[in-house]
Amino acid sequence: MGVLMSRRQTVERVQKVSLAVSAFKDGLREQPSTRRRAEAGTTRQGTLEQEVQEGEEEALAGPSQTEESSASKAAWERLRDGRGVEPEEFERANRFTPPAFIRPKRELHDDEPPDISLEQREQILNDEMCEICEVWTAESLFPCRVCQRVYHDGCLRRMGYLQKDSAVEVTETAHTETGWSCYYCDNLNLLLTEEEMYSLMETLRNCKIIPESCLTLDDFLHYKHQVHKQQFERTMPEAQEEQAALQFNALDPDKKGHIEWQDFLSHESIQLLQKIRPQNALLRLLTPKERERARAAFLALDQDNDGFIGEGECRQARHTWFRKHQREMVSCNVSISHVGPISEGSPASSRNGKSPEKILPATKQEETRRIDWPGFLRENVAYILAARPNSAALHLQPLA
Repeated sequence: MGVLMSRRQTVERVQKVSLAVSAFKDGLREQPSTRRRAEAGTTRQGTLEQEVQEGEEEALAGPSQTEESSASKAAWERLRDGRGVEPEEFERANRFTPPAFIRPKRELHDDEPPDISLEQREQILNDEMCEICEVWTAESLFPCRVCQRVYHDGCLRRMGYLQKDSAVEVTETAHTETGWSCYYCDNLNLLLTEEEMYSLMETLRNCKIIPESCLTLDDFLHYKHQVHKQQFERTMPEAQEEQAALQFNALDPDKKGHIEWQDFLSHESIQLLQKIRPQNALLRLLTPKERERARAAFLALDQDNDGFIGEGECRQARHTWFRKHQREMVSCNVSISHVGPISEGSPASSRNGKSPEKILPATKQEETRRIDWPGFLRENVAYILAARPNSAALHLQPLA
């Protein structure tokens, strides 16, 4: 699925066909309105002065509306195709062809439980050649912490995925336990099928969400209220509103007062996956690296080696191992890849000098309910997937 030097012509051909199909579909959608305007024009009886006046008004309002419509359409197309934001100021000279993302398709066996053994460890091998140029060199290759792909920093720059402000961060984290997610794994929206993506786009349109825009707390809560009312035809309870506010804070770790578009989109994508797909289908999205980290987490919790852990311990994993740490914790060499527990004395157990987040003690019911390895995976798979993006935002806030 990546863009390789030897595949560039094929990729460009696929993109041209995709654009042609998109333009054809847009033309079909626009035909009815055009026909109605033409019919209205033949039946309307008006004076010459009225027609001239209407023409002047359209001429005055036309350019700005056309420009706005064009920009909005381009944003929706990028959202549909999973290409993300394309900044105009980016220097496109000597740049590789952007990737032609192909959205996944559901298979008939996706809902069946996958065979993920606890005892049988998986061998993790990264690719030997750069995913983009398909060439091996003596240069250091950046491995993805989620999949097996590796990249040259120069290739990432020419693709536009490694800007000046992120180059140092990638260099520092790619070869540590913290790790770095490639542009495929970093974008949770690419996990959605075409049907799921169109469903999400329809929801965003109905709620008047503008693509590639930042959302304030009021915007986020208003959106959540609208979605809840459309789905259940009743007002969202106060408890859910409080949970939505906590989720907003988790998506705004730097306390800027707004959440970035990509973080909002990742959150909505993982939410939609939870609603539409069963847990068995989500388990099939896990990569060998993620499954190995989950094994290490479960075995660390299973102190007596009986194959079971308590529900409280499982909940603890969501609040510690299956969530990301802040960027300033990178130098501590503490994994955000869900490898092992974080002690209270660890530098990663605090944020911005504040006291570590308190984990509620397990109740008697949680202490008595035992969870095996398959149950542990099912209950935590969404949090493992939500931890893929490089952003410091927490895209799926664990329930208290």
